[in-house]
Amino acid sequence: MRKISATYIFPANRPPIKHGILVCDDEGTVLEVLENKNYQREEAGLEFYSGIIVPGFINAHCHLELSYMKGKIPEKKGMGNFLKHINRLRNEHTENQQEIFRKADRKMWADGIAAVGDTANSSATISTKLKSKIYYHTFVESFGFHPSRAEKSFSIAEAVYNQFTENRLPASIVPHSAYSVSKPLFQMIRKKAMERNSILSVHNQESEAEKYFFSSGAGAIADHYEKNLGIETSHWKPEGKSSFITVLHYLPPENQLLLIHNTFSQKKDIDDLRKRRSPDNTFWVICALSNLFIENKLPPLDLFQKENLNICLGTDSLASNHQLSILDEMIVLQQNLPKISIENLITWACLNGARALNIEKLLGSFEVGKNPGVNLISGVDLTNMKLTKNSKVKRLM
Repeated sequence: MRKISATYIFPANRPPIKHGILVCDDEGTVLEVLENKNYQREEAGLEFYSGIIVPGFINAHCHLELSYMKGKIPEKKGMGNFLKHINRLRNEHTENQQEIFRKADRKMWADGIAAVGDTANSSATISTKLKSKIYYHTFVESFGFHPSRAEKSFSIAEAVYNQFTENRLPASIVPHSAYSVSKPLFQMIRKKAMERNSILSVHNQESEAEKYFFSSGAGAIADHYEKNLGIETSHWKPEGKSSFITVLHYLPPENQLLLIHNTFSQKKDIDDLRKRRSPDNTFWVICALSNLFIENKLPPLDLFQKENLNICLGTDSLASNHQLSILDEMIVLQQNLPKISIENLITWACLNGARALNIEKLLGSFEVGKNPGVNLISGVDLTNMKLTKNSKVKRLM
């Protein structure tokens, strides 16, 4: 048994406890969360740390299988340029990919990440996930912009999905985005999601190019299809609907949904969502460092908070980020949006991510019976309760 205390304990499901005590068994299962009203640092067997104690982080959006692309794509060049490089690099052979996956996984664990919502296009990461200490839910992504490719695209995704589930790894088949999935492919994904009651995710309103493609049928995304992929786009006729409305139309409102990025989402989109599905089973995943890497813009978090949305955090991939660190995501949000409270950041990084992946009974908060992991964050401005550029995380359990 371990008794752990710090300047503050943030359970993530209730207000922080000054000088609280977290009691866990040797495997990390929470036995008690104590107030410690008669503050004592010298209690027998008590570990005391300067800083804050928080549950293990949940990385709600990652692409582990793109880890070998680290440092190979230029920053702040927009979505069209990013897609061009991703397509080229996918076809390149990289030595030691499996070791790269394992290294990224181990680094996430060391950086306090307990679970990952991981997007995959292949079975390449199965070996890493089977041996990992991290809980993974794999979102098997399906692409198919041209209707003629719908059946083939879905059959590829189904084969990958089967490989994950045969290895007892949780998985779902999901659309990549509104602009990369045809109507018949969306319908196939919808049908299977309803049958399996699966968690869904979709890249949403990540770029100006996405908005322009839906309004005009032209721009960087159309150029990518025609020039980089050799896909003819004459069948695509803008219908006056946004990419977001398209997503809401095709994805079943009963299924849990993770909206990824949301960099260019607006109040109207939130109003449209409330007309078509419940905000309670909809999660807005923010990947701040990736948003800055690609479009040099952050989502409207002030709006999301005002609208009381379910916000959680992701890292995206090493193709669009320099690290897979949820703490670094929290720090950049704190620096750019100083009014955000550290308590909100921790809830987004821990409990909301667990809720999004339907694992809140196991992870995400310090509650009796859970085994969420225990992280110490040091380098915190404890006077103003803010993260700083010097904040660091150390896994304690």
